Amino acid sequence: MASTSDIRNGLCIDLNNDIYSVVEFLHVKPGKGNAFVRTKLKSLTSGKVIEQTFPAGHKIDDVRVERRKFQYLYNDESGFNFMDNETYDQVSLPTEMIERPEFLKEGSEIEILFHAVKNIPLTAEMPANIVLEVTYTEPGVRGDTATNVTKPATVETGAEVKVPIFINEGDKIKIDTRSGAYLERVKA
Repeated sequence: MASTSDIRNGLCIDLNNDIYSVVEFLHVKPGKGNAFVRTKLKSLTSGKVIEQTFPAGHKIDDVRVERRKFQYLYNDESGFNFMDNETYDQVSLPTEMIERPEFLKEGSEIEILFHAVKNIPLTAEMPANIVLEVTYTEPGVRGDTATNVTKPATVETGAEVKVPIFINEGDKIKIDTRSGAYLERVKA
């Protein structure tokens, strides 16, 4: 059991028979009345984000979670398959548990959150950014450099990303996995 003073970003709590992770929180001490904590919580099972307010000193059920590094192996009808880098155990996760699975490249590492007591996977977290090779894109038109002109490009995982016109096939690019946006060209 924890109290509202223990709330911090990333804390996992049990609320209404679901496990939530704290995304944002704010301790509020109004001039009149009791203090409270306003939170934004993300469900680890459905991905839904809710807002919840707790009175100061309120007891909350915290959930112990473990972060483990896994390597992506392959995708089949059972889901995405990963291997633990330390024990070589394999785990299969459904598509809903992975944020932005279109950027998963064979051999890339991700972190999977496990319920420490029940040892069940809760969610998979992609790295903040990933480097992928452009497999197809239209050639850029010379002189078409007005302001931030972009074009679609297909990367090696099959995902489509908007890139600047100077990017060509075979270039390696860094992509933000949270938004799916192009960050920069990577020199080989």
